[in-house]
Amino acid sequence: MKKPSGLALGELQRRLGYQFKDQSHLVRALTHRSAQRDHNERLEFLGDALIGMIVAAYFYKRFPDEDEGTLSRLRSSVVRGQSLAGIADGLDLSSCLILGESERKSGGRHRSSILANALEALAGAVMLDASLTTTQEVVGGWLEDAMIGVSPHDPVDAKTQLQEWVQARGESLPQYAVLDVSGSAHDQTFKVCCELKHRKLVTEAAAASRRAAEKLAA
Repeated sequence: MKKPSGLALGELQRRLGYQFKDQSHLVRALTHRSAQRDHNERLEFLGDALIGMIVAAYFYKRFPDEDEGTLSRLRSSVVRGQSLAGIADGLDLSSCLILGESERKSGGRHRSSILANALEALAGAVMLDASLTTTQEVVGGWLEDAMIGVSPHDPVDAKTQLQEWVQARGESLPQYAVLDVSGSAHDQTFKVCCELKHRKLVTEAAAASRRAAEKLAA
């Protein structure tokens, strides 16, 4: 386990736009569970909720005429792992991550899930170090470009359309299940069902990936 230097942590805080009063919060947020017992998973739990709240509040104010389904879609587009990993990459979190030896050797420093989790943990760390108001300002700054970059008019896939449709009617969300996986490891076919329990409706579809099959079923 190799910890970042004081200079590296100072540069990171400059990029984050926040100077930690208690540096232990910052170090813990950057520490993956592969490195030591005092890792960032609890901070990640806190930060995940904070980021969701910040993004939801932003879209609630920005789009006062949109319904719950559309606002949920907009929020999801920002808080999903790939989006958060991109923000973390822009802040160069990878250079300061604290990883166990095996995780470091396997390329964990640039793994999307680890980067996204670290960003969430940093949001939680700011909250513990400061206040909710400060967290909203600081973390909102990290997310600003991602939030500005989405619109209710962006193209929507069938799976998202179906979710918004049932939400608008107060019905339970669609349930997806993999019925069968066939073929070789490099040429698989996924058979998936989509069920609307409220309407007692089930559809099935098959595709080369689970996600594609779910969209077809929707």
